[in-house]
Amino acid sequence: MIFGDNLARIEHPASGWSIEFNAFDALDRVDKTGDSMLKVSYSKEWQQNRQHHSSDIKEVIKPFDWSYSTDYAGSTESLASNPLEFEPTTTPIPLELLKRPDPILFFDEVMLYEDELADNGIAMLSCKIRVMPARLLLLSRFFLRLDDVVFRIRDTRVFVEFKTGEVIREYTAREEKYEEVKRKMKMQGEKEADIPALMRDANRLAGMLPVVEQRLERLELHKEP
Repeated sequence: MIFGDNLARIEHPASGWSIEFNAFDALDRVDKTGDSMLKVSYSKEWQQNRQHHSSDIKEVIKPFDWSYSTDYAGSTESLASNPLEFEPTTTPIPLELLKRPDPILFFDEVMLYEDELADNGIAMLSCKIRVMPARLLLLSRFFLRLDDVVFRIRDTRVFVEFKTGEVIREYTAREEKYEEVKRKMKMQGEKEADIPALMRDANRLAGMLPVVEQRLERLELHKEP
């Protein structure tokens, strides 16, 4: 297991299988066509103003999704002699096992990338790992707050049960309009002055954003005798 220096990697030497989370592969999943490009809340006003001064500008050069939104779920490798690939499953991550008061042998967090979006919010991709004696859980989270526009949370969880070699990967994408999240917070009794700080808390927001995409995958590394 390697964790740090903008890299998170889990390896299984016996099978030659590994899964890695790195900034380069994550950014490569960002839309490069401009088709999914988000606009800041004041973009229409800005564009109208610019038309009076820069009418000769006809198109955006090399458009891309400047919010750095990615659906990256990790990069996997396996030996050619022992190819191991995730397959769709309906088996969820066993949350009851993760709720046990098992000792935590290792915990760490690494930031893969972060950007303040020209003071219009924040986009960040991070990884956390928690290792217990019998299993581990890795969470890779992309969090986007584009002020007055949208919130996005895209979580990839990788669960590994050591004894059975079972690996479950869960990808969940959540999204909601900025004003709708603000409305929900007010409905919950939050004070107007406290809402800006709460909107920086991805853990708090995760339960408020509806799921727009979800998938489960599974593979088996080995079985101990």
